[in-house]
Amino acid sequence: MRRTFAWLVGLWEGQRVPLTTHSSPGSSGGEKPVRWRTVPALCVFWLWLAYTCASGAQSTGQAPILTLDSAVEISLANNRGLRISSLDVEKSKWQVASAKTRLLPSFSSYLFGSGTLTDSSFTFKRGSLGVLDGKPIPSKNEMIPLSSGMTGYAVAGLAQPLTHLYRLHLFVREQELSSDINSEQLRARRQSVIANVKQAYYAVLQTESALEANQAAVNQYEETDRVTKQYLAQEAVLKSDSLEVEAKLAQAKYQTIQLQNNLLTQKEQLNDLLGRDIETDFRTQPVPTESAEEMDLKVAQQTALAQRPEIREAEISFKTAEYDKKIAKSQYIPDISAALHYFTPLNTEILPTNVAAAGLEMNWEPFEWGRRRDDVKQKAITVEQSEYQLAQARSQVLLDVNSRYRQLAQSRQLLVVTEAARNAANEKLREVSQQYSTEAVLLRDVLQQQAAVANANHDYEEALLSFWTARANFEKALGQD
Repeated sequence: MRRTFAWLVGLWEGQRVPLTTHSSPGSSGGEKPVRWRTVPALCVFWLWLAYTCASGAQSTGQAPILTLDSAVEISLANNRGLRISSLDVEKSKWQVASAKTRLLPSFSSYLFGSGTLTDSSFTFKRGSLGVLDGKPIPSKNEMIPLSSGMTGYAVAGLAQPLTHLYRLHLFVREQELSSDINSEQLRARRQSVIANVKQAYYAVLQTESALEANQAAVNQYEETDRVTKQYLAQEAVLKSDSLEVEAKLAQAKYQTIQLQNNLLTQKEQLNDLLGRDIETDFRTQPVPTESAEEMDLKVAQQTALAQRPEIREAEISFKTAEYDKKIAKSQYIPDISAALHYFTPLNTEILPTNVAAAGLEMNWEPFEWGRRRDDVKQKAITVEQSEYQLAQARSQVLLDVNSRYRQLAQSRQLLVVTEAARNAANEKLREVSQQYSTEAVLLRDVLQQQAAVANANHDYEEALLSFWTARANFEKALGQD
């Protein structure tokens, strides 16, 4: 490395510095420099630096660390289900904008063109238009053709709603509530994605912890196997004892392979939740096995009632039902609008060519056989149903929070119990192993204690995963994003 650096410095100073020195055959033994073509020194330096950095990176060979917070952020950005729900929210906002245009004046146009199949004409009888200077007008029966060829008429209108603005405002508010429901559904999906990612991340952590514990068991079995073979050479133990230890060692190594395969599968599942290539390698970062004590149960209940999307959806549905009832009642109000109409006939000589009129127009169905009344009663029942659904949603949320709270407290205590049992089993194994090395205990005692350690480790790993899962479920029950 020192010689290479000196060569690079020589290139930088415009010199030709040999990388190696050696005597050519038949020479006087002096050093002969190696000739190099002139190379831009800066380019060579950067190439050498890049190669060194790449070699250093390859030497580490470690995958990037994926923290729990980073996993949650990646899933929220890439999850396909969340993208679909967010597009629903955006679509509902455009629906609200479309509903608001109903409040503005409406323009209408109508064009009709036709060709007459028979001759059309007006017949004016003698004197039908009156008498002028004692002479009837017309003086005799006259037949005047209406038109020839293509005929038709064009109508244009402008109307500004007046009395039904009230109903239109209710409709706009109902669309806004529908958009709010989509937003709450998006929040609920976000919380589900976060909970699923946390549980998948915790599963990876639990498997890694189990793999580490199993590797420690493999090391312990290897040491027991080594000591047992020494005793077998001294004829202090039976051949069957040595074979039993070898079988235990083989079983532990098999469990190691099994855990490694499970770990790869769990990482692939987590990558799929994150919306990226399932082959993406990563390392997890350990999280605290325990968190601070949770909030008081009453506080947790109030927090959940204020934050849970289900409560917000039920409240919005109740308001929507009330607006539906008001809209049904507004059907009793006649639709009155300020209107401007323009009419012009096409290719017709006898009719006026331009007719414009302004005034009020009313649309009203006086006899509808009780349909409006039936609609109002139907909407009133829907309001009552929505009120019951809101009460039911609150009750279900409280039940969920209480259950998750108790499960978390229970899993926390179980974690303490299993951790104490694991520590005691490991300490007992250490003592028994030392006694076995001095022939103070039998091999059977060592194997029994090793089995006890394996069971204690398994119970602890299960309790640890149960605690992490319970904590994720409790956070979801609170409605935390």
